[in-house]
Amino acid sequence: MSSETHRGAATAANANAPQEGELKKTQKPGWIFAVAVGSAVGWGAFVLPVDWLHQGGIVGAALGMAIGGALIALIALSYGIVIKALPVTGGEVAYALVAFGRRHAFVVGWFLTLGYLCIVALNASAMALVARRLAPGIMEKVHLWTIAGFDVYLPEVIFASACLVLFGWLNIRGAEFGGRVQFIAVIIMLIAVALIVIGVIALAGRNQLSFGPAFPTDVPPMAAIITLVAIAPWAFIGFDNVPQVAGEFNFSPRKALGLILFAIFAAVAIYVLMLMAVSLSAGPGIENIGDDTWAPADVIAGVLGQFGVVLLVIGVSMGIFTGLNGFTMSASRVILSLGRARMLPEATAKISPRFHTPHVALIVVVALCLITPWFGRAALSWVVDMSSVGVTIAYFYTCLCAFKVMHRDRSLLRAAGERVPLWMALSGPVALLGALISVMFLLLLFLPFSPGALVKESLIALIAWLVLGVIFFLVRRPRFEALTEDETREVMLGEHQDVYLDQEHIDEEVERITGAIPIVPMPGADTSDMAPHTAAAAETLAEQEPDDPNPAKPMK
Repeated sequence: MSSETHRGAATAANANAPQEGELKKTQKPGWIFAVAVGSAVGWGAFVLPVDWLHQGGIVGAALGMAIGGALIALIALSYGIVIKALPVTGGEVAYALVAFGRRHAFVVGWFLTLGYLCIVALNASAMALVARRLAPGIMEKVHLWTIAGFDVYLPEVIFASACLVLFGWLNIRGAEFGGRVQFIAVIIMLIAVALIVIGVIALAGRNQLSFGPAFPTDVPPMAAIITLVAIAPWAFIGFDNVPQVAGEFNFSPRKALGLILFAIFAAVAIYVLMLMAVSLSAGPGIENIGDDTWAPADVIAGVLGQFGVVLLVIGVSMGIFTGLNGFTMSASRVILSLGRARMLPEATAKISPRFHTPHVALIVVVALCLITPWFGRAALSWVVDMSSVGVTIAYFYTCLCAFKVMHRDRSLLRAAGERVPLWMALSGPVALLGALISVMFLLLLFLPFSPGALVKESLIALIAWLVLGVIFFLVRRPRFEALTEDETREVMLGEHQDVYLDQEHIDEEVERITGAIPIVPMPGADTSDMAPHTAAAAETLAEQEPDDPNPAKPMK
């Protein structure tokens, strides 16, 4: 290779290398899919099937998961729209900022941080549960105390804490390293699920297995289905991790929607297949199985023996790994985004000069979650129940932001004399539908007669978090309002800071378009990433005849 070639390659590498204070663009499509599906499935598919079958029966639980997944997919369509328009780190916090302003961005960030931190902590706790199952003689020594009926042992605390530190370290080492680990773990998890399902089905005929009840005998079918639909925000939380790292994509943001929808479909399939495997293994006797142990492991072992338990341990371990990794990464990006806007201490916005990761934000995530293993899983579950509230609020704001994006794009296309595509015409109503679905999820969580209503302890914890948020807002308000709106947009949105969705700016753009074509790209330039009105103007110019005596000219 010539020296000129070497110099050219070095120049290209330096051009693509992140500058000091910037995150690396290392996230590949496969890794993003792994983040979404791995975070969504987590440990629930391997630990909770018996609980869900008690609540809904095999038909009710499967339908509830499928309907919940479909509703989440409608919301995900809005995520695809806004990721394409705003591929920035921080996801929903940035969307709320652009669509509604800084105060709304703080609200979204505050509740989303709570949701993500709780899920990180619960995954670490679930890992300790697996360790207790495998080595009870070790993990159930040195009893510390009992909280809400859950015994807390020192080895479990140490093990859960070690898991938190490990995944914090993996993410500090680099998103590329964490992404590769995430992808491998998801592949192993999918293989484990496939082997469990195939094994149970293969032995079903020989052992004369049959499914358990279609619906619970003491609950109306519709109520059984709604109970499972109500947990959809929690069951599928994880696809929303994708926008948190959108600023680190090494591919076009246009691919994000397809990856998200595929991940939701995969998560629904895993949930339903595990429900089928457990129901088929337990049969009608599932109603007599208690919830105080790792019931799915006992049920699967009855059909597949210890091999089934090994597969389940592998599956749940990989699910926990992916959940820990994905939500640790996402929580740190939310904190990073809030730190950049001074809504949190500015130190949380620091980027590692060596690894180009938000190392301070990651340390904060780990430090906060290290408190939780000392309280036991039962007490933690009260707080985790609130994670659905936080993520649902984020869904609501994202859908409204998508509606505003579509309104802007339609207005600009019409002003440019372009036909509005059918998909764009339908996107606005779909975004509003997603917002309504988000409200429905919130009602299912708060209405006292709802089968998915939060328990008293969760409501108390939620109120406490809300009060803490108000106090924190009042304390930090002088700091983040010292930045102007434009400065806030600059630090949070970077190169996308000029994206406005308010009607005043839309009217200004419409006036510009109807007055003259504002930008003329160089011949042969790629206009795919240009603003809709700019691209439309370029296409109009390209269609003009070469001998047009009065061609459109760029504004000076």
